[in-house]
Amino acid sequence: MRLTPQMLLFWRANEIYSNWYPSVFEIDGQRFNCGEQWMMFAKARLFGDAEMAAAILAEVHPRRQKLLGRKIRGFDSVRWSDECEALVAIGLLEKFRQNPALGEALLATGERLLVEASPDDPIWGIGLEEEDPRALDPTQWQGENRLGKVLMQVRTRLQQFSGRSCS
Repeated sequence: MRLTPQMLLFWRANEIYSNWYPSVFEIDGQRFNCGEQWMMFAKARLFGDAEMAAAILAEVHPRRQKLLGRKIRGFDSVRWSDECEALVAIGLLEKFRQNPALGEALLATGERLLVEASPDDPIWGIGLEEEDPRALDPTQWQGENRLGKVLMQVRTRLQQFSGRSCS
């Protein structure tokens, strides 16, 4: 993780902002072991693939959950692109609400720009690693930073729930 006055860059699975970070939470009575499991489950459910949704719930490792998510039948990339951020936000809000220490850490980021500095992911990350000098300049990012955007939305919601300002 890299922290500057303006941003917090993260990527590794052992960092709480990662979807792979172990964090148990429930949605509609269903237990999830990390944000990735929720994301892939929600994706399978969106496309009506109950078999893959069950397989994702049975899988404990985020890497394998992600691989299962790539096998979802009926997947439509345009529909997923339109709906994925809202779905991921549902899971991440619960991750941070139901794990108070994680929620406090997210709130403590204040107004910093949250950045998934994944060199391998130009959609959810910025396509650059955190030590790359370009990672500090959003105009030079090679990706969309969708995960960072969702986390900032979740932070705003947590601030509203707690009655805290972002300062």
